Amino acid sequence: MIAQQPPAPAGGGAVRPAPRNLKIIRAEEIRTVMGAFVAGTGLTCMGCHVQGDFASDDKNEKVVARKMLEMVNDVNAKMFGGTAKVTCFTCHRGEAHPKSAPDPK
Repeated sequence: MIAQQPPAPAGGGAVRPAPRNLKIIRAEEIRTVMGAFVAGTGLTCMGCHVQGDFASDDKNEKVVARKMLEMVNDVNAKMFGGTAKVTCFTCHRGEAHPKSAPDPK
């Protein structure tokens, strides 16, 4: 799913290595999808990725995120004709763990 390399140093002209271990998204979607994850969950890259090895699946959070992305894609495909109506933000609202009920008043 979300194997990503850290950005190349600015001004160095270094070539960023190709992403590895992608299972759900395509390489050209990484920035958009990861940006949506950050905005939707409030997590940083290290919330799901292993420092220095973005391709690793060693963190359970990455495994769960991949399953959630599959769920969101499935809901959008079956309910909305493939239009992205449901996103991470739909449930998470910028929090790492979505609430199951509103806060009491």
